[in-house]
Amino acid sequence: MEFEYSSKCEELRQCVGYFIDQHILPRNCDWHKEVGNGQFPVSFMEDLKNLAKEEGLWNLFLPSLRPDEPGTGLSNLDYAPLAEIMGRVMWSAEVFNCNAPDTGNMELLHMFATPAQYDQWLKPLLNGDIRSAFAMTEPDVASSDATNIQTLIRRVGHEYVINGRKWFITNAAHPNCKILIVMGKTDPDAHSHSQQSMILVPIDTPGIDLVRNITVLNHHASEGHCEIVFRDVRVPASNLLGSEGDGFMMAQARLGPGRIHHCMRSIGQCEVALELMCERSQERRAFGKHLSEHGSVAENIALSRIEIEQARLLVLKTAYLIDTVGARSARKEISMIKALVPAMQCRIADRAMQTFGAMGLSPDTPLADIYTWGRALRYADGPDEVHLRGISRMEINKSAENMGEAARYLTLPDRL
Repeated sequence: MEFEYSSKCEELRQCVGYFIDQHILPRNCDWHKEVGNGQFPVSFMEDLKNLAKEEGLWNLFLPSLRPDEPGTGLSNLDYAPLAEIMGRVMWSAEVFNCNAPDTGNMELLHMFATPAQYDQWLKPLLNGDIRSAFAMTEPDVASSDATNIQTLIRRVGHEYVINGRKWFITNAAHPNCKILIVMGKTDPDAHSHSQQSMILVPIDTPGIDLVRNITVLNHHASEGHCEIVFRDVRVPASNLLGSEGDGFMMAQARLGPGRIHHCMRSIGQCEVALELMCERSQERRAFGKHLSEHGSVAENIALSRIEIEQARLLVLKTAYLIDTVGARSARKEISMIKALVPAMQCRIADRAMQTFGAMGLSPDTPLADIYTWGRALRYADGPDEVHLRGISRMEINKSAENMGEAARYLTLPDRL
């Protein structure tokens, strides 16, 4: 792969960066003030979205757009550096219609929606008229193993009936959220990876109870990480996404590019944390010299830069592989970045907070939010342990295929 960004990517990097500097950052304080006062969405969001559309900075994430669909049709490799820039302001992705979980849901609908589902749900999502949520995680089981999911989706005549409990469903409290993609079991007796299906459920369907908007490390997200109960929720059979038993396969298709987006936004947040750490270390003095002159702080700065550069290269490699050989062939790299980047984000945010002292814990900097989101990402889209387990299995399987090869490098003397 090439290490230089393509000319198209470089041009859009300049445009997105300029847009954020000119139109988003000047409103960052207003965003936090309005959200803090309970106003959500903020009063100026639609104006910013319309401006981004006019500037051609819309739906940057979706590679295979149709001629009549709004967007730029970027590859994953070209989009990844743009996601990094958006990550520098944690709410900015919505301005460009590149916000999770809508991006993953749009990808799912793009791949598997029927024409009627396309017109009813994907078109308004592509236009930014509505938002959506992905309902998979459940409180009573380890949902990273989809075979554990307990929500039932039963066919009754021309309808499906849904019963179950979900939680940490991002976006479900957003006033513009109109549709849930619900994952549950249509056939608990089938093969373990053919039991699950996905179904489209309008959020105002009778029987849906939004129990609460759960805080994350006591941080309140206005768009919501909701607990939702489905009690005999009925939707037409035509709302099934794909075919019965396709749920596991579709979930894997959804998560590959989405992990690229998450990781690159995280790298953008790490860059902000490092920049703040460097500036603060040159302003604060302790024991007669600036913090930057103390060895431990200097080491934290150096380690943070090394980790960011390593992580970025691995994420870009993964994006390249998804573009060229497909997500299935890049499974190891996808798991590697998902285990690597959120943990790195926690470390760098923690170092920056330590450099700021008590101010690092306050809302006067973005560091507490950066740390909180990094910690949450160590669960989202599969916890660290699941990804590390998968990476280990692939390495062991590779070793088993070449058993004895590594022994050539041993230096033990020959035995009689």
